[in-house]
Amino acid sequence: MSWIKEYVRTIPDYPHEGIMFRDVTTIFESDEAYPRMINEFVDHFKDKKIDKVAGIEARGFILGGAIAHMLGVGFITVRKQGKLPRDTHREEYTLEYGQDALEIHLDAINEGDNILIVDDLIATGGTAVAALNLIKKAGGQVSDTCFIIDLPELMGSKILRDMGCDVFTLAEYEGL
Repeated sequence: MSWIKEYVRTIPDYPHEGIMFRDVTTIFESDEAYPRMINEFVDHFKDKKIDKVAGIEARGFILGGAIAHMLGVGFITVRKQGKLPRDTHREEYTLEYGQDALEIHLDAINEGDNILIVDDLIATGGTAVAALNLIKKAGGQVSDTCFIIDLPELMGSKILRDMGCDVFTLAEYEGL
C-alpha cells in the first residue's frame, strides 16, 4: 500500500450514491504529507526536461504550482471556460452529464514546449485528454502526466498511455 493512502479520506456515497469519493484535501492540510508528495513528484520529473507545468483547475493548481516552482519552470493554468481574462485556446470535451470546455491563454506555450500535466485524480481521463489536446493545439507537446490517485478500472490512465504519455501516480484505488 502506498504511504499516501493513509492521508486520503474516503467519503462513501459522495457526490452520488455508490461513489467512493477520494478526498485529497487531507494531504494538502498535512505538514508532513504535502511536502513529501511534492518532493516525490519533483524527484520523478527532475531529469525529464519539462519546460512548463500545466495544472488543471482546481486541485491541479495546488499541486502544479508547487511542482513547477521546485522544477524551476513556469506554470500554466488550465481553466474552465470563461475564467481567463485574455484570448484563449479552447478544447471542448464530453462529461457523463453534458459538455464542458477547458482553456489556456494563447501565449501560455511556446512552440515545442514539453508540458507536464498535473491533476489530483485520473478516472475516465476526459479532463486530462482535453488538457492534452488543448496543449497540442497551442503548439506544445505532452510526454508526462501525474496524479495523486489513479482509478485504473475507469481506464483514463490507459487512454493517456495509448496517446503516448507516461502516467505517474502515487496510489491506485479499485472501484469507483
